[in-house]
Amino acid sequence: MVESSTDPSAVRKYLLSLQDQVCAALEEEEGGERFREDAWDREEGGGGRTRVLESGAVIEKAGVNFSHVFGKALPATASARRPELAGRGFETMGISLIVHPRNPYVPTTHANLRFFAATSEGEAAIWWFGGGFDLTPYYGFDEDAIHWHQTARSACRPFGEELYPRLKQWCDEYFYLKHRDEPRGIGGLFFDDFETGGFDHSFAFVRSVGDHFLPAYRPILTRRKQMPYGDRERQFQLYRRGRYVEFNLVFDRGTRFGLESGGRMESILVSLPPQANWRYDWQPEPGTPEARLYEEFLRPRDWADELI
Repeated sequence: MVESSTDPSAVRKYLLSLQDQVCAALEEEEGGERFREDAWDREEGGGGRTRVLESGAVIEKAGVNFSHVFGKALPATASARRPELAGRGFETMGISLIVHPRNPYVPTTHANLRFFAATSEGEAAIWWFGGGFDLTPYYGFDEDAIHWHQTARSACRPFGEELYPRLKQWCDEYFYLKHRDEPRGIGGLFFDDFETGGFDHSFAFVRSVGDHFLPAYRPILTRRKQMPYGDRERQFQLYRRGRYVEFNLVFDRGTRFGLESGGRMESILVSLPPQANWRYDWQPEPGTPEARLYEEFLRPRDWADELI
């Protein structure tokens, strides 16, 4: 379906392998519960492999999903952003994952990698990659934030020193709740419409991002998952999860594309946490760990350049 200079089958193989690796690592950290798999087909073309882990001792909810879908025409909102795509069929595949930990001292994390191609008979395909990973802590630890961003920088470094600062800034700007005037978390990497250097070069970069996700997140999960906590920390975690819900339902491009293109509802909304709450006009008390999250972590910082 896609021009010969690209290799969708290689992308598919890699994404499915990454899904297996991430699920196996999270199951090891959980130590008991296992992901359940839901294979599904889409009437309009394509399907996917949804994997969900719920109610674990370490992971309250995680979704690690693969999809590969086709369509005859893009949703109007997608072609509005890229007018040259109007009237073209599309093929898209990707892995999207979310981890909502039980312990408030463990951050929530999100990652996705995707390949997109728009085709029209007799014309070259328009294709690109997108994705990245980001971290949303409830309680900030300098050690974790520095490790996260240094690993993100390592993923980018073989492809140019200028890449990490650009994608880090893009992530800071994308995962931002405009109506709250605050970041969702401490960021990471975000990229879209990525076709730099042609398919092979772009795909190599995407693999590097995917291969660095577990080294970025798993040490943090391992370090924090057994820290003692009480109701105060739990209630703050639920409050901050509300911000996550707001972003995903209001701003997230992937959620909007899935809903508008007739995607599978359960797989699209699996990213939402199992519990969240909202409080009217709540502010943290000065000098508390909750206040420190706002003052020191929910603002752009060059974490990768800091020392532990």
